Amino acid sequence: MALVAVVTILALVQYFLQGVRVGMARGKYGVEAPATTGHPVFERHFRVHQNTLEQMIVFLPSLWLFAQFVSPRIAALLGVVFLVARFLYERGYVEDPKKRSTGAGLTAAVNGILVLGAVIGALWQLL
Repeated sequence: MALVAVVTILALVQYFLQGVRVGMARGKYGVEAPATTGHPVFERHFRVHQNTLEQMIVFLPSLWLFAQFVSPRIAALLGVVFLVARFLYERGYVEDPKKRSTGAGLTAAVNGILVLGAVIGALWQLL
């Protein structure tokens, strides 16, 4: 389970750094708080940060449940894929929102596998 903990910490660090980039974009493009709109590049950074939060609500619990009921090693591997997916999503979205699909699709696939695996694993334990 230590590998799952490391992936969890890395996901939190990734999310924190996205927040830092939002703050930097806010300053660079003159978007004063509490505004969440302004320069398009700022809005892209802001949206990446928000979307990552939305995905982590599914990712973190399902990661740990998958690790508990299926396999910690496979959960950690899927977690690494999630981190790469979020990086690809951020890089693509900030460059051009139309380039977010690879990262978004990979994120959805990982979250789907984790949720489905956790459900099946938990039900299997009940039998």
